[in-house]
Amino acid sequence: MKITFVTTGGTIDKVYFDKKSQFEVGEPQILEVLRDANIAFEHEIISVLRKDSLEMTAADRLAVRDAIAADSGHRFVVTHGTDTMIQTAQALAGIPGKVIVLVGSMQPARFKTSDAVFNIGFAAAAVQTLPPGVYITMNGRVFNPSRSRKNVEMNRFEEL
Repeated sequence: MKITFVTTGGTIDKVYFDKKSQFEVGEPQILEVLRDANIAFEHEIISVLRKDSLEMTAADRLAVRDAIAADSGHRFVVTHGTDTMIQTAQALAGIPGKVIVLVGSMQPARFKTSDAVFNIGFAAAAVQTLPPGVYITMNGRVFNPSRSRKNVEMNRFEEL
């Protein structure tokens, strides 16, 4: 079973430079996360964007959709910023025969206390067991994008 990881940037890939939270989206961290986890499944990594999700446009979402639709694979994990993850999930709806799981983190993968590694692992498990469709996995749960939201105050996703 092959899982294709599609990277778009977001907090998972952020690099912070100073105490004022100046940041830039760096190289995709997914390869390091997968290598450190000693994963035992076939995988491929496709880097589509390197953006904060607040800067993503409709054209960016179309590029992600086109990359997934054109790929012959069936299981996709999309690393994405949490602020607009729901909008991208909705833009990916309707691609037939594919399981697409979007995942992000509240802290960069480079941080020792990041939720990124857990979230990526959970997404990798979910994409292997869910039926075709588009999902969000965050905080140890699977969400339907049309019935979920990011709760900024609680720093987590929740059902509506």
